[in-house]
Amino acid sequence: MVGDPKRSGGTPEADAQEDRKPQSDEAHSAFTPPEGVPLPPPPEEEHPTSEFAVPSGLAQEHHAEPEGSAFAPPRSQTGTHARPQSAYPAFTPPHGIPMVRLTKETPWQDRMRTMLRMPIADRPVPERAEKVEDETGPAVPRVLDLTLRIGELLLAGGEGAEDVEAAMFGVAHAYGLDRCEPTVTFTLLSVTYQPSLVDDPVTASRTVRRRGTDYTRLAAVFRLVDDICADDVEISLEEAYRRLAEIRRNRHPYPGWALTLAGGALAGAASTLVGGTWLVFLAAAAGAMLGDRLAWLASGRGLPEFYQFVAAAMPPAAMGIALSLAHAEVQASAVITGGLFALIPGRALVAGVQDGLTGYYITASARLLEVAYLVVGIVCGVLTVLYGGVRLGARLNPEEALDVPNRPVTQILAAMLLALAFAILLQQERHTVLMATLNGGVAWLIYGALAVEVGVNQVASTTVAAGLVGLFGQLLSRYRYASALPYVTAAIGPLLPGSAIYFGLLNLAQGGLDSGLASLTKAAALALAIAIGVNLGGEIARLAIKIPGAADASARRAAKRTRGF
Repeated sequence: MVGDPKRSGGTPEADAQEDRKPQSDEAHSAFTPPEGVPLPPPPEEEHPTSEFAVPSGLAQEHHAEPEGSAFAPPRSQTGTHARPQSAYPAFTPPHGIPMVRLTKETPWQDRMRTMLRMPIADRPVPERAEKVEDETGPAVPRVLDLTLRIGELLLAGGEGAEDVEAAMFGVAHAYGLDRCEPTVTFTLLSVTYQPSLVDDPVTASRTVRRRGTDYTRLAAVFRLVDDICADDVEISLEEAYRRLAEIRRNRHPYPGWALTLAGGALAGAASTLVGGTWLVFLAAAAGAMLGDRLAWLASGRGLPEFYQFVAAAMPPAAMGIALSLAHAEVQASAVITGGLFALIPGRALVAGVQDGLTGYYITASARLLEVAYLVVGIVCGVLTVLYGGVRLGARLNPEEALDVPNRPVTQILAAMLLALAFAILLQQERHTVLMATLNGGVAWLIYGALAVEVGVNQVASTTVAAGLVGLFGQLLSRYRYASALPYVTAAIGPLLPGSAIYFGLLNLAQGGLDSGLASLTKAAALALAIAIGVNLGGEIARLAIKIPGAADASARRAAKRTRGF
């Protein structure tokens, strides 16, 4: 190296000494060993160690139970070292909290309902393979569309809001959309899916424009949802869409003339329940069939459902007024009461009260408002005819109770006929009609035994009978993995408060405001007793079934955790 003459004398020795000096303070490191001190040997391993590593010679404790999610609630354990659930610390244990596992033996309704009542962070991960063949993930828009279409058919068929949400969540969960939230109101369905906390959510909605009563279609949709949620059945999106299209195209199982005859049989059986004879049976059946034809005519003209009920309520009342003016030896009140049984919207009433009891207050309010409008339509039709009959001199005495003789066998057969006709009007599958008929006979048997033989109040007797109807219907639906509506709705027909509504309207037509309102209040109490009893029976049936993700009934989550405040 040649030295710089400006900084040294130019001799080679001076240049060498100048090169051995550091150029600046930054060139000298505090960690550089001084001259004459040997360098330390290199480390044997180049991998850095962690201060949290287990020291050498200390055996790590092994646990048999698998690692679970830190957000899942712990299960209650059994054995010699079992601890109560409250004994778990507030922090996450070092080996994780055992994950909630939904037992596969329970129906999909209970499994999905349990997950719906959990927060998203507490829901367990799916324990099944996703039904998606593409490795890129589920087709989110198509899955959401299929979910909404299935929910639309269920809601239009009269299913409760919670059951519709459970079905929608089950379909989305089966196709791999775990972080989804379905929402159901009276006319609008929506579902939101968010892949992760950092991704944008995807929301789709669908409006229910038309409602129909076809329990055959409802049962087919339930079978489709059950197959989608099952582990041993593989259904692709294309197959699910194909089956859903077939369900929509299927025709009703009963023709129009059969529905008209079923309406007449329902009215005749109801008149027999309240003490009518065979002549009363025929008169009530004729009035109900005529009212059914008038309602079909109004429907074909595009009139709203309110006016359809007004038209359907007039012929039975006119038939009773005509028999009274003709001084026939028949019970005109039984004829009119039988016609009212065929018009009372018991299905919508039960669904509305069930939605309210499960926490869906907006949907419940809308359903009950619909029931109120339909009842007002019945009131307008019957009151118009009754007012005209009173002006013409018809002998109708509201103070005179219906002469109901004690004919248990005849009344039980009439109740079964009423339930059978109701099942046909609801377009039920033929194999469910028999069980619904038997359930209706049991309901009247329990009601008659309590109200007539024991002397229990009518409201309490109706509640107990409706509770047994809901219990049996829920157990039958679990046995057949189907909806409980076909086994419940037709069976509550004999318990409907037709006579209380009639006497209330008759009192109002004759100017007895106080007595009329008292009878209508009694009818409302009986209707609520039916709805609450059916819901209570269903909840009792669920308590007897093994709960997903819990060891005892005390761990069952409520529908809403407001606790009244």
